[in-house]
Amino acid sequence: MRDLKLTLPHCFGGEGLGILMKQVQNNIIEKGYVTTRVVTEEQDLRGGKLVLTVIIGKVRNTIVADSGNTPRFTKLNALTAFTFAKGDILNVRDIEQSLENLKRVPTVEANIEILPSDDETASVGESDLKISYAQAFPFRLNVGLDDSGSKSTGKWQGSATLSVDNLLSANDLFYASFTHSIKQKGDDKGKRASKNLTLYYAIPFGYWNLAFSHNQSRYHQEVFGAFENSYIYAGESANDKLTLSYLLYRDSVRKTTISASAWSRQSQNYIDGAELDVQKRRMAGWEAGFSHKEYWGNSTLEFSANYKRGTGARGQLQAPEELWGEGTSRPQIISASMSFNKPFMWGSQPWQFNSSWNAQWNKTPLIPQDRLSIGGRYTVRGFDGELTLSGERGWLWRNELAWNLNGLGQQIYFALDGGRVTGWATKNQLGHHLMGTALGLRGYFKGISYDVFGGRPIRKPEGFKTSDAVAGFNLNYHF
Repeated sequence: MRDLKLTLPHCFGGEGLGILMKQVQNNIIEKGYVTTRVVTEEQDLRGGKLVLTVIIGKVRNTIVADSGNTPRFTKLNALTAFTFAKGDILNVRDIEQSLENLKRVPTVEANIEILPSDDETASVGESDLKISYAQAFPFRLNVGLDDSGSKSTGKWQGSATLSVDNLLSANDLFYASFTHSIKQKGDDKGKRASKNLTLYYAIPFGYWNLAFSHNQSRYHQEVFGAFENSYIYAGESANDKLTLSYLLYRDSVRKTTISASAWSRQSQNYIDGAELDVQKRRMAGWEAGFSHKEYWGNSTLEFSANYKRGTGARGQLQAPEELWGEGTSRPQIISASMSFNKPFMWGSQPWQFNSSWNAQWNKTPLIPQDRLSIGGRYTVRGFDGELTLSGERGWLWRNELAWNLNGLGQQIYFALDGGRVTGWATKNQLGHHLMGTALGLRGYFKGISYDVFGGRPIRKPEGFKTSDAVAGFNLNYHF
């Protein structure tokens, strides 16, 4: 009763007893125990004592109905997805988490029903859980084209992504993505190209999730000297990250997750094939963070915080900037983010508002790769991204108002973004603040998703070179 925070009257009759039992039952249901019931037996209340009997709802049998053309559900699917077992107290939060673990695979359709147990040996309060499951063809291919690159290494970028769902029949996800620049007339003259490979794998274990990502990239560009001579400047980098996360809490309107990661990063640069030792980097470390998601009616609020620290693991090399106190291979970085999404009706038309805020603080001097950079389609829209502002500390605020063209699968959006960077690294920069805007159209039609937009800077430092107006596109075809 203390846990339920109920205030009992000194005297009540049959009506008061009914109200009390309803309060108790509602409190139990709010905690997720939807099949647990509270009853009263015939008793004498003249002694001032009321006894409530709780019939605990438990899981009896789990029934799986795989209706796919090729049945793919295995015991490993059940082991990694289900957070309940026979005899457990039935809680709808466990069912919700189990369903999320199944439906995290894009090609899977799943549902979980609570049914009265038809087992002749079942006890009062026991229920069966019926899992309806169907998986389509598990391979997905996506090819894309956009102009998100730079003139120095190739403005146009072509990509191909192969995804394999349920690779080990464990509700796991795998994809490999390859991106390569496509030479265009607008690029800087000379030989230049870039390519990138990303591998990702993730597998759930009930309330846990384990994810690994690997990324490697290469680029080269021809640099021309003062006497018509040229040389090839090239670079390559590799990043690895292993993350273990745990869903700490969830109820009907919120959930909180904590995570821990180990990471490593290395890079090398070359001139005409000769390695530049002074630019060689090797770093490693760990991260710890949390994220929270809250539902307010049809609105969604998300926020997260993260602490990143470099260590001496994996043969870490001292950063060249450490000699002058301008950076370190053992950084300490605090980051935070917040986002808000609100769909609404304006007249008879559906609209949507999105706002996101990201910030970074440093506890140590940072090398360029660890600094916050702003200016471009993924940070402050309205800028071409050829020149950016960067600093050890700063924030980024992106806002978007979108009109969903009713029933057409298209969306017109207006964006207004801003950002600011500070810190030691900004002392020789032209300024600290950027603001830009964009107007775009995105949608999906017959397997093709697209995003086309135009934008312009609103505020920039004097002397900051960027286009007066920008335009861009992103096309993807899904097989």
